[in-house]
Amino acid sequence: MKKLSVRERIIETASRLFYYEGYNQTGINQIIEEAGVAKSSMYQSFRSKEDIAVAYLQQRHFNWMGALSDFVSTRPSNKDKVLACFDFMAKWLKQDGYRGCGFQNIITDLPAEQGKIRDQTALHKNEVHKWIYSLLSEENYDDAAALAEEVMVLMEGAIILSQIQHNAWPIKAAQRACTKLLA
Repeated sequence: MKKLSVRERIIETASRLFYYEGYNQTGINQIIEEAGVAKSSMYQSFRSKEDIAVAYLQQRHFNWMGALSDFVSTRPSNKDKVLACFDFMAKWLKQDGYRGCGFQNIITDLPAEQGKIRDQTALHKNEVHKWIYSLLSEENYDDAAALAEEVMVLMEGAIILSQIQHNAWPIKAAQRACTKLLA
């Protein structure tokens, strides 16, 4: 097994801490200690905690979009792929103990001056929206743009409500609503 670089260890450690403990609740010294790196090595890789968070979100985006695409890839139509997003979310959220979306979590825990993190969060959500829009456009929905927005609202609301309820019922309800939208 390949040994992780200092940068990779920092991102892996920060990812876990930011996701499960929160951005503001996680300090640089905690990341350094749990990653097993020297402070000087950390600062050679990252200039700030905000830069670590951006790297965490970039990695999370890459992993999440890849897992989502893989999960829906065998569905016969783009409509089925969009509906399968909810099955993916139910599986993912249950697996993570209904901790919710790392992007939603970090944005609610964010000081106003952390613009790079806010931008990375918006980038992720915009990419998910574009992906849904492209699927619906290829399916020849006349109102694909409006439908993509509505699907995003259903998905995002379902994620946060599942986190609050610690249950998958909001995702299943959102999937039923999406089925009606795409009928």
